[in-house]
Amino acid sequence: MEYALLVRWLVLYAALFALGLPLVARLLPRADGRGAGLAVPAAFVTLSVPAYWVGHATWGPVALAAGVATLLLASAFAGLDIAALRERRVRLAVDIDRGAATDAAAVFFLGFGVVVAIRAFDPAVLPIGGEKFLDFGLLKTLDRSTVLPPEDVWFANEPVKYYYGGHLTATLLSWLTATPPRFGYNLALAGFYAALVTAAFELAAAVGADRGVSRRIAGGFAAFFVGVASNLVTAGRFALLALPEPLERAAATYVAARTDYTVGTILAGAESFSYWSASRVIPGTINEFPLFAWLNGDLHAHMMGTPTLLLAAAVGYAYYRTPASAVRRRRVLLFVVLPVLAGWQAVVDTWSFPSVLAVGWLAAVFAPAGPWTLLPGGRRLRPSLPGGGDAPAAGAAATDGTTVVTRAVTAELRRIGGALAVAAVAAIVAAVLAAPFLLGTATGGGERSVELLGPELRSGLGPLLLIHGAFLVGLGGYLLGRVRIARPWVLVGGVAAAAAVGLQVGFAALAVSVPLLVLAWVALRTAESVGYEAVLVVAGAGLVTLVELVYVNEQAGPGRMNTVFKTYMQVWVFFGTAMGVALAGLWAGEGVAGADDAERATEPAAGATGAVRSEAGTESIEPDGGDVAASDADDGTTGSDADGVPWRRVAVVGVVVALVASTSVYGVLAVGAHFGNAPAGGPTLDATQFVRTDHPEQATAIAWVDAREGQPTLLEAPGTARYPGGTDGRERVMYSWNANPASSLTGVPTVAGWQHEVGYRGRAAYLDRVRDVDAMYTGDPATRAALFRQYEVEYVWVGPGERARYGSVSFRMAGVEPVHRSGDVTIYAVDREALPDGQE
Repeated sequence: MEYALLVRWLVLYAALFALGLPLVARLLPRADGRGAGLAVPAAFVTLSVPAYWVGHATWGPVALAAGVATLLLASAFAGLDIAALRERRVRLAVDIDRGAATDAAAVFFLGFGVVVAIRAFDPAVLPIGGEKFLDFGLLKTLDRSTVLPPEDVWFANEPVKYYYGGHLTATLLSWLTATPPRFGYNLALAGFYAALVTAAFELAAAVGADRGVSRRIAGGFAAFFVGVASNLVTAGRFALLALPEPLERAAATYVAARTDYTVGTILAGAESFSYWSASRVIPGTINEFPLFAWLNGDLHAHMMGTPTLLLAAAVGYAYYRTPASAVRRRRVLLFVVLPVLAGWQAVVDTWSFPSVLAVGWLAAVFAPAGPWTLLPGGRRLRPSLPGGGDAPAAGAAATDGTTVVTRAVTAELRRIGGALAVAAVAAIVAAVLAAPFLLGTATGGGERSVELLGPELRSGLGPLLLIHGAFLVGLGGYLLGRVRIARPWVLVGGVAAAAAVGLQVGFAALAVSVPLLVLAWVALRTAESVGYEAVLVVAGAGLVTLVELVYVNEQAGPGRMNTVFKTYMQVWVFFGTAMGVALAGLWAGEGVAGADDAERATEPAAGATGAVRSEAGTESIEPDGGDVAASDADDGTTGSDADGVPWRRVAVVGVVVALVASTSVYGVLAVGAHFGNAPAGGPTLDATQFVRTDHPEQATAIAWVDAREGQPTLLEAPGTARYPGGTDGRERVMYSWNANPASSLTGVPTVAGWQHEVGYRGRAAYLDRVRDVDAMYTGDPATRAALFRQYEVEYVWVGPGERARYGSVSFRMAGVEPVHRSGDVTIYAVDREALPDGQE
C-alpha cells in the first residue's frame, strides 16, 4: 500500500472539508447541522469551476492556482467577519455546528476508507466490464494537456466530445497532492464516494431534524441506502431458493421470462454469486446503484456527478426553508447558486444537468413562498398563463360554478406555471455559464433524438419491483401514514385503479413510481408531517416515470439502455436520501414532528391547508367544510403505540429491519468477494500495476510511450473489429486488452480508438479514420506518407493487436525508423520532414 500518498490525500480532503464548511453554513445558516456534510462537494465545485474557465486559456499550474485562490477567498469571505478583519481581529461570521461537522467528517473518512480498502484489493483499470479505459484515458490526457478542452485520446488532434468535469476535478486533486494518475484514479474514486455518502447523510439529517427525528438516525439510514444498499435481486434469489422445488422452478421461470436472467442463474446458490448480475435487471438496460458502481470501479461521469446533484438538492432545500419575505436570498439561491451548479454539472455529467434544474423547479413548486414573487412584475405576468388567474377567495359562493377541486387545480397550475418560469430563467443562466462546453465539447457528430417509448420497450412490473421495491415499501408506507385527506379511500382506490390499468396497457410504472409520485405530491399539499423528503420522492419517482415514457435515441447504446443507465443512478440518490428520513420516522414511531423549523414557522405551509403564498399574502383554496384536507396537524401518534395497538409498532420495526436486511445481502457477498483476491504483490492503489503482471510483453513499451512529453500522435490499430470484407483476427476488440492499450493507458492520442467515437462523432467520421488507419498500416509508401502528415503521426505501434488485424507489418520507407523494441512490440518514430516528397 502507498501509505504516504494515502496520508496526503487524507490531509487534502480534510482541508477541502474545512474550507467548504463556511460555504455550506452560508447556504444553510439555520438548518440543523449547517450543511456540514455538504462541505466537500461545495469545495469541489468552488475549486473546479474557475480552474475550468481559466483552463480554456491555459490549463496547468495557472488554472490550478485560480481554483485554489477562488476556494480560499470564497471560504474566507463566507466564514470571516470582514468588519472584524478591518480591526485586525479574526472572528467567524457564520455558525459552524461542531458536532455536526464531527459527524460528517467521520462519515466521510469512513466512506473513503472503505472504498480505498476495496480498491486496494481490486485496483486495476481493466478494459473489461466497464469504462475504465475511457476514464483513465481522460485522466491521462488532462494530465498532459496545456489547454481545455483536452485532446481526445481516441481521436487524435480533435478536442474530446465527452463530459469530463469530474475527471478535471480528479486531476486537480492529483496535482495538489503531486500524485500520478495511476494512483490518483483510485484515490479520487474513493473521495467521490465519500462525498456522496456524506452529502446524503447531511441532507437527510437536516430534513429529519425538521421532522423531529434523530439527525444521526436519519443520516445513517440515508448513508446506508445511498452507499451500501442494493436492489432486491440478490435477496430475491435466495428467497426463491427457500421455496419447495416445484414452486422454486416455476417462480424462477416466471422471473426469467421478464428479466435479463436465466433460470439457471436465478437458481444458482451463493457459490455462483457475481456482483455483476444485480445491475442487469430490466432487459436491454443497465440498472446500476452506487455500491455496484464503486465496486466495479469506473471513474465515470454518472458517479462523479452525484455529490453535486445532492448539493443542488440542498440548494432546493435551502430555498424551501426560506420565508417569502426573504426575496433577495431566494433569488440568489435559484438564479445564482443553482445555475452555477447546473452549469458545472453539464460538464461533469450532462445527463443530470436537467435534474439539477428540476430540483430548483420542484423547490419553487412546493416551497411556502410563491414562485412568482421572484420575478419582477411577476404578478402582472401570472394571469396570462394557464391557471394563472387569481384563485377565488375562501368561502366564495358555489353558484359561480367554482368547486373546491377546481380552485385546488387552478392554484396548483398557477404554482407550477410560476415555478416553470423561474426554472426557465435559471436554465438560461446555467446555459450561459456552461456555454464553452455546450457549444463546443457537447456538440459532437453523433445522432441523437428524443423518442417516445412503446409498450414493448417499457419495463415490466417484476423488474421495477426488484429495483425499486424497497423504496416503494419504505417511502410508500411513510407517505401513506401522513397523507391527510377526508376521504383517503378515494386516493388509494384511484391509485389502485391506475395501477391495474397500467398493467393492462404495458405501463407498469403506474403501479410503482406513479403511486409514490402521487402520494408525495398529495402529502406535500395536505400535511405538515412531511417536508422536503417528499420533494426528493417526487424527483426520484418523476425520473422513473419519465424514462418509461421517453428515451434518448443515440449511438452510444442501443435503444433506451443509456437513458435508463444514466438516470437510475440519480433516482437512487434521491430515493436513498429520502429513505433516511422515512425510515427514521417509522423507526421512531413519529407521526408528526410538530411545527416546522423556525424559518418556516412564521410562514403558512403551502401544503398543510392547501394555501398558496403570493405577493399579496395567503390565498386559501379550501373553504370551511371542504374535503381537501382533514387537518392541518397530526396528533403525533401515527405509527406509534399510543393508539393502544402495540402490534403496529412491532410491525413497523419489523418492516424497517426487513428492508435493511434484504438490501444488505448483496453488499455482504459482493464486498466479501472483492476482498478475496489481492493483486500480485499485495494490496496497492496502483491502477496500472496489472499491466506489468498480466501483460509483461507490452508493459515496457507502454512505459516508454508514457515517458514521452506532450501529446504526440500514436498510431495503433483501431478500436473496432470492422475490416473490409468482414472482421479482423482479434478475438475481441472493445472492452478488451486488444483495443488501444497504449493510448488509453498513457493519454498519448491515437488516430482511431474505441468505437465509442461513433456515438461522439458519428459513424461516417469514425469509419473514415478507421480506413485511413488501415491504409497507414497496409498502404504503399506514398499513401502512408500523406496520411502520416495529415494526422501528424509521430509514433507507430506494432504489437499483437496490429498483427492480428493486418498480419505481418513492416515500414521500410524513408522517415520511419524503429526506436523501441521490447517483448512483442515494436515502436517506430516518424520524421515527417524525411518522408517521401510530394505527398502533401
